[in-house]
Amino acid sequence: MIDVEHTGEHGIVEIRMTAPVTDRDYTETLIPAIDAAIAQGDRVRLLAVVEAGFSDFTLGAMLQDARTGLKHWRGFDRVALVTDNSAVKTTAAAFSVFLPCPMARFTMAELDDARRWLRESLGTIQQEEIGDGILHISLRGKIDGAAYENDLEDINRFMAQHDKVRLLIDLRDFDGWQGLGALRDHFELVRGHAPRVERAAVVGDAGWQEMAVGIGKRAFGLEARHFATGEFDAAKAWLAG
Repeated sequence: MIDVEHTGEHGIVEIRMTAPVTDRDYTETLIPAIDAAIAQGDRVRLLAVVEAGFSDFTLGAMLQDARTGLKHWRGFDRVALVTDNSAVKTTAAAFSVFLPCPMARFTMAELDDARRWLRESLGTIQQEEIGDGILHISLRGKIDGAAYENDLEDINRFMAQHDKVRLLIDLRDFDGWQGLGALRDHFELVRGHAPRVERAAVVGDAGWQEMAVGIGKRAFGLEARHFATGEFDAAKAWLAG
């Protein structure tokens, strides 16, 4: 059985799956609810409380699950999965990196946390021109592809105004990318503007960041350096020097 909870909040669909789950539950309950939500606002945040296990889904239900995902592939803005079933949780983790939207997994005891996560803002990309052709870019929180779409125009405008630019890339509050789609957007952005970048400083303490600077230097021919979080002023001075 699939029950749709009417939260009264625009763009949020909350469902509860209990045994048994059949294909009729998808065609008569879930799909109409998602279609209606997308028609109102293009993108949907889905909270799925799964109390059923894989053995509780009929074959038809599993096929409908796949069709629903493909049909609405670009319609989901965020998915929160709430379950204590280890098999469901493991399978969701394996496929989450291929989704075009962020997915987070919660236990049944964390249901309120899941609701809060759906309602909160994702990560942001903040930009500030600090003079002498230097652009300070701060990545904060967990970044998804929409963050690049929202800020691409401002970045392109800055790049068009300068023959050569210097970037201060601030990763002190960065928590990573939401799936492969956001990571792909990041590399496409870097590749597209690399020829204009004269020098880049990356600030942060995560272990992968220094390695990423080395890869960027070789892949894009950048003059780049990594600075620890406490060396933010030193990074600015190196860029200006």
